[in-house]
Formats: sequence, C-alpha cells, structure tokens
Amino acid sequence: MTLHPGAGTAVPADPEHDPTATYALDPAVVRRLTSRIVSTTGEAQKSTAPFTGQPIASLPVSSPADVVTATAQARAAQRSWATVPLDLRARMLLRLHDLVLDRQDEILDLIQWESGKSRKHAFEEVAHVAMTARYYGRTAHRHLAPSRRMGVYPGLTRIDVNRIPRGVVGIISPWNYPFTMALSDGLAALLAGNAVVHKPDSQTPVTALFGIDLLTQAGMPGDLWQLVYGPGDVVGSAIVDNTDYVCFTGSTRTGRAVATRAAERLIGASLELGGKNPMLVLRDADLDRAAEGAVRACFSSAGQLCVSLERVYVADQVFEPFMKRFVQRTEAMKLSSAFDYSADMGCLISQAQLDTVVHHVDDARDKGATVVTGGRPRPDVGPLFYEPTVLSGVRPGMSCFSDETFGPVVSVYRFSDEREAVERANDGQYGLNASIFTRDGARGRRLASQIRCGTVNINEGYGATFGSVDSPMGGMRDSGLGRRQGAEGIHRYVEPQAVATQRLLSLRPVLGMSQERYARTLTTTLRLLKKAHRP
Repeated sequence: MTLHPGAGTAVPADPEHDPTATYALDPAVVRRLTSRIVSTTGEAQKSTAPFTGQPIASLPVSSPADVVTATAQARAAQRSWATVPLDLRARMLLRLHDLVLDRQDEILDLIQWESGKSRKHAFEEVAHVAMTARYYGRTAHRHLAPSRRMGVYPGLTRIDVNRIPRGVVGIISPWNYPFTMALSDGLAALLAGNAVVHKPDSQTPVTALFGIDLLTQAGMPGDLWQLVYGPGDVVGSAIVDNTDYVCFTGSTRTGRAVATRAAERLIGASLELGGKNPMLVLRDADLDRAAEGAVRACFSSAGQLCVSLERVYVADQVFEPFMKRFVQRTEAMKLSSAFDYSADMGCLISQAQLDTVVHHVDDARDKGATVVTGGRPRPDVGPLFYEPTVLSGVRPGMSCFSDETFGPVVSVYRFSDEREAVERANDGQYGLNASIFTRDGARGRRLASQIRCGTVNINEGYGATFGSVDSPMGGMRDSGLGRRQGAEGIHRYVEPQAVATQRLLSLRPVLGMSQERYARTLTTTLRLLKKAHRP
C-alpha cells in the first residue's frame, strides 16, 4: 500500500493482484513520520508486516542520552503548555476526534499492516481513540477545574483544591493495540497540562507515529510529545529514569521492573499488565448470546488483548448446549489477511507469539487435554496464522492452565454451583477482566463484586467496560496498578494541591486565652460541629 502524502487515502500498490501481497509506505511519508524520533545513534531497526513478513519501515534507534534530550525538550514545552487555557487544550482533543474518524481508512490499513489483526478488530482502536478524545474534551472542567472542600471552620476556612500537572509523563505503549494504547493514555496527560515522552513498541511504531502526527494536525505544539524508539530495556528504562510519571502497558514481569525503578525515584506509575481472564456462563444465561460473546471475547485480535478471555466456566446444566453453540461459531470463523471487513480473525504478531501458542496447545494435548476444535497453525492463510482453539480437560501442570497465552486459545470447564465458579475465577495471581452471562442482572452484579478483577462485564466479554470511557479500567493483583479512563485516568497525571484561606478566627489562642482554655473551647466546638453536621 502506498500512502500518498496529503492525499488522505490509501490505495493498493497493484490493484490487479491480492492487495495484501505487496504493500509499501511512500518513503517521503516514512521520512516525515520518523523525523519526530529523537535519535543520534546512527542506528536503525526495521519493522515487518505479520501478514507477509515483508519490511515495513526502517526507524532510527534512540539512546539513553536521546531520552534525556527528549525529556528536556518536553519539559521546556510543558511550561508553556500548562499556561494554555483548559478550554483550548480540550478543543485540541475534539479536533483530533474528527480527524481520527475522517482518516480512519488510513489508520485501519496501518493497524492491520503492522499488527496483523482483522479490520473489524482494528476499528475498535479507531472508535476508542475517538471516544476518549471526545470524553476528555467534553469533561475537562469536571476533572481539572479547581474545586472547593470543607474547611476546618465552616464559613471561616476556605479550601480550594488545584490540579497541578506532574510535568513530563513517560508512556511505554504495547504492540497489540498500537493506535489506541499509543494515544489514549497520552490524551488525558496532555489535557491535564503535561508533556509526553513516548516509546512505542518496536513491532508497531508507524501506527503510533501516524497518530501523533494527527495530534499535531489537531493543534498540539510540536515539542510537547517527544518520541523515542528502541529496545525496552534501554530506552524504556531511560524513560522511567527521567520523567515525572510513567504509564506502562505490557507484561507483568516488565511491569514489576518499571514499578521498582519508579519507586526508587519516588515517582508515580500506572501499570496495565497481564491477565488470565475468566468468563462465567450461569445456568440461566442466554446461550446464543453467551456463545457469540465468548467468540468475540476469546478471539478478538487473535486473543492478543489484555482483557480477552482465556478461561470459560460453564454451569453443568447448560454445558453441552453452550459448547455446541460455541464450537459451531468458532469453526465458522473466517481467517484472512484481507484489508476489508470480511475477516473474523487476523494473525499473531510474531513468530515468538506463534511459538508460545503452539507450545501451550501441544503441551496441553500431550498431557491429556482435548482439543475440541482448532489446534493447528494455518500457514496456508499466512505465516503467523493459528486456528481459534477450544480446549477441555486442562488442569494444573499444563502451561496454559495458569500462564497467559495471549493468543486464540481458550480452556472450558464445568462448574456445579456459583460459589465454586467465583472461587475458580479468582484462582491465580491475575485480576484484570472477567465476564458473567446471566439473565438476572442483579445476580450478575452481586457475583461481580466477589470477583477480584478491575473490570467485570455482564452479558458482554470486554467491550462494555472498554468502551465506557467514563469508568475506570485497570487491574488488581498481578494485573497492575492504577487505572486509565474516567476521572481516575486523568487524576493520575496531576498532583492535588490544597490551598486554605483563613478568615477572622485564628487557629490559636486569642485575647489572652490560655492554651488549656483554648483546648476546652475547641473541644466544645468539635462536639457541636458533630451534632450540626450531617453528611
């Protein structure tokens, strides 16, 4: 595919042939996008397309010294940006909303090309960025305007709470959602008055660069969002060492290292990490809806989604009819690298990810699990395709029992009562997302409160919480710290500052009053205030 500079459209390089066979970025576009990367090393690294294995782009690699430079430039830009009125910052996000929707075809092509996902799953990223931009653009004052709180002496002590930007926010974004994870966390940071130093994942950099370019077109000052590129253990570590707050999305193992490094510097960090997410199908569930929801929740983006479901627990009373529906829908899925909406699932991101999936399935099969459907690579479709796979009989000692697969593989289990289902859903160290299918919403919400996960979807797999950008999203236990989205997602980027203005009555003995009498008077006052105040 050739992206023609300024044309606003993406066209096949050779329309007479399969459009996925030969795609290439216009070199001028590559030079313009990669020119934003702060790099003085002279080194370069190539990225490749999962669908075909062909090169996508060659990108300049940054050094720790480049991260220091990028942070200094961001810090200088942030001082001016923090003085820009909140309404003008919000207006930038609303312009981005329109640009993302207007340019979605180009964005979708890039997401598919770099990540290998199907177009319908790529569109989730377009929609999520647009919704996030609109939400924070419309709610800026609700989250960031100074607020009043109760003072020590009602009417005499005025308390104002200001939201002070932290300064420079470091963002280390993953490959699995290269557009929305590159942009969405940073939008809240910008609105709050911060600058950003960002390292996109080495496997999907061009999509992130394109998104930052759209932000510039929406009115973002050029130096406000600095881009660096290179190995996570080098460039990512330097980001943690130099910025004022870190937002990381990735593996639990790396997240622990980020948290340790941030703690040593006494800076904050939000971490969305791994998951082994459960789904509960209760005996009163709408089984057609549950089966359809399971297919989407287990196999969206080929299972390479932090909140995708890898464990399904089904009530004994409905196990067989659910499995029949689920397997039928799974086997009907179309695997394809087409750049249109005809595919139900794309491919895995890399050979390493494919190897993990193959190992998990083969290990389970060798140790006695049953492959109900799927269980094979599909090189006839493309080098990194693997069939959507349903396993039964998975038990402890198998790699896929408790380890995150991060691929199109799900294990299905029976349960006899709901208490058992909740206990099994809470097994393991993760707590990111869960799903409950039931016709009784109140009952589902009661069970949800017993599951140790940051998000729980009732009669949906992940989309209800993922798309509800006014609600917080994140993990418990080994699935992370902090939250994105909602008030929590923007308040992580500010320091609350309390300002007290005292009138008339001083907080000390007055008019010759002794310290003892002052203490007795204040005691009486506190008792009266307790009686008078009703929350």
